[in-house]
Amino acid sequence: MPVHYYTEECRYRLPEKRRTTAWLHRVAEAEGYRLETVNYIFCSAARLLEMNRRFLGHDYFTDVITFDYSDRKGARTLAGDVFIDVETVADNARLYGATRLGEMRRVVVHGLLHLCGQKDKTPRTNAQMHRKEDKYLAWWEEPADNDTEA
Repeated sequence: MPVHYYTEECRYRLPEKRRTTAWLHRVAEAEGYRLETVNYIFCSAARLLEMNRRFLGHDYFTDVITFDYSDRKGARTLAGDVFIDVETVADNARLYGATRLGEMRRVVVHGLLHLCGQKDKTPRTNAQMHRKEDKYLAWWEEPADNDTEA
């Protein structure tokens, strides 16, 4: 049930990795899943743009791309690679008036929610995604025994 953290073409280091991992396990449980292996790869804008072009056919910057290897119907386990562009996350933090770390946590949980099957391409699914992000970000500040009440 590991969560791994890596970097590619950047020097970003996510603080509080153990706490983040425990939080992600709680989020997965709340969504009805168990974490198998999830890799978070923090990378440069250029790296994620190249991946966006190559794998998705999109020619624009994005903050996250998730490669999903989960078994949501059988074992209900989550597995995947979540690539996060640290430069775009920083830009978005400024744009939305958030801290860099707060915006990074939002993107980290956003990637996990994609592994849970949450979409965000329509106005309705995008609103659902944001509500879930807000709910689980509130859990970051709360003790674990309050998670079921959030």
